Amino acid sequence: MEIADYIVADDKQLVELVLAGDNHAFEHLFTRYREAIGRLFTQRLGPTSASVADADDLLQETFIKVYINLHRYSAEYTFGQWLYTIARNTFIDYMRRRSDDMPIDDRFLSPISTAPTPEESVINLQQRSQIEHYLKHLTPRYRRLFELRFYDECSYEEIAEKLNLPLGTVKTGIHRMRERMCRLIAEGEEQ
Repeated sequence: MEIADYIVADDKQLVELVLAGDNHAFEHLFTRYREAIGRLFTQRLGPTSASVADADDLLQETFIKVYINLHRYSAEYTFGQWLYTIARNTFIDYMRRRSDDMPIDDRFLSPISTAPTPEESVINLQQRSQIEHYLKHLTPRYRRLFELRFYDECSYEEIAEKLNLPLGTVKTGIHRMRERMCRLIAEGEEQ
């Protein structure tokens, strides 16, 4: 496909192409929505440098979830609505993890939804095999971080405990692993 064809394709066409194995189509979906979803996280977290880094992590995590669960997308909804729901649930999970560190009185200031996240659903075998393909291109350390974070759904603290690593090292490793996975998925690299 020519670049111009991707640019003029609507979201539903791009989703069909991704499900057929065209990773360039996913790159165009990512480019199309990256700024809006990133802005959503930045607005909710605030403008501090730590919040900007967290917003970037949430953006990457959202698009990994989108890729893993793309087979679940229903054309009844716009792709933007579906993506926003995943982004919202990713943010809720993030706030839930942060609330574990809050004093008990502060936890009741803003109630957090208990709605299930897209990660809690069963991963389609085809999508999982594509993810497994990309996992082969990660170092064993990043592969283990990916499995603990996305398959076992462990918190950063649980990962740090399981791997006997400092929490900061785990956070940095997961951030770098996410960047690498997003790059592999978007570029469809074959090494």
